[in-house]
Amino acid sequence: MPLPVRKEQAQATDGRSDALGFFAVCSRGLQDPLAQELRNCGATLVQSTPGGVAFSGTLATAYAVNLHSRLASRVLWRLAAGPCRDEQGLYEMARAVAWEDQLQASQSLRVEVTANRSPFRSLQFATLRIKDAVVDRMRDRCGERPSIARSDPDVQVFAHLSPQHAELYLDLSGEPLFKRGWRLDKGEAPLKENLAAGLLACSGWSPEMPLHDPFCGSGTIAIEAACIAMRLAPGLSRRFAFERLRGFDSRAWRELLGRAREAIQERAEFRVSGSDISTQVIQTAIANAQRAKLGAVLNDGRLALLAADARSAPAPAPSGWIVTNPPYGRQSEPKSATVARLMGAFGDQLKRAYPDWNAWLLSGDLDLPAQMRLKESRRVVLYNGPIECRLFRFELVAGSYRRERLSTSQ
Repeated sequence: MPLPVRKEQAQATDGRSDALGFFAVCSRGLQDPLAQELRNCGATLVQSTPGGVAFSGTLATAYAVNLHSRLASRVLWRLAAGPCRDEQGLYEMARAVAWEDQLQASQSLRVEVTANRSPFRSLQFATLRIKDAVVDRMRDRCGERPSIARSDPDVQVFAHLSPQHAELYLDLSGEPLFKRGWRLDKGEAPLKENLAAGLLACSGWSPEMPLHDPFCGSGTIAIEAACIAMRLAPGLSRRFAFERLRGFDSRAWRELLGRAREAIQERAEFRVSGSDISTQVIQTAIANAQRAKLGAVLNDGRLALLAADARSAPAPAPSGWIVTNPPYGRQSEPKSATVARLMGAFGDQLKRAYPDWNAWLLSGDLDLPAQMRLKESRRVVLYNGPIECRLFRFELVAGSYRRERLSTSQ
């Protein structure tokens, strides 16, 4: 959750009177590539912490991050931060915020609280005190109060508590940003879209390189890669919470949408493919790609989604990048022995058929390199939800498998 903010940072300015403070939440391990995304959107005072990145900018900057970030899961607007040692102090901090500038009394509200060693009696009581402060302020200023919603609220307030500090945020995203609007059937153990984009970023893949996902499932990695290659902004097909706020700048938002649509490169050259052993799963992936407005690139072959067995399928190009999230024991209990055999056979196929490729595999099983009988050249710690994983890199060299076979036969 959000980065603790010192009192002097509470206004988070970068020298401009219109600069505001924000926090972009992400999966742990993706904060550094997310920081670069934020800079590309015009953010300043960018500061990474495990699980997210604090930044400064205008509301239009925050709109742009929601529209263009492939790695963030939520964008929060910091409205207050400072010392807070008890529930009454938390109430007073929340009541001092001008909620009436952004909320309407007719809207519904939800408050969510997280904490790191909070001194308060309970997070539930802290949540109640913040809710009371917002409601009391709105009743005093507007003559009526917003209703409380447990699900699908119009406005969400987030708070983060530490032993002597509190921060209050207004959610600008609504539904998590990994929900691009194109996936209906997620299949088993789905990979979230923002983590798929994170794997591509961490691997160093760029659209000039052929990309293949041999365990593509519902097609998330391949679809994200095709969207990157075509410069399709991930937020173009969805709505955001900031559109429901009183201070929403509709003109700035229309300009951002217009520029994003103009930036799309329909004829971009790239080669992305995905395969899965299940024909039914591939049909789901194709339907997802079509909803992501990739029907044209499916038809002309720039994006290929095919049924194939990763243990025997040939490489789709002489060289390129594999980025994939294969099944692993921890995810597939009690199938761990079966998964280990699968990965051993897949490792053999990589050595046979993929010389001059770079393979990046995300797994929660630290034994994956041993199962594949390959030595990783790099490992990156990432989190797939609550599961601590490693993104393993394997550099595949032509002739290495043949030399290995010769050495074991002698």
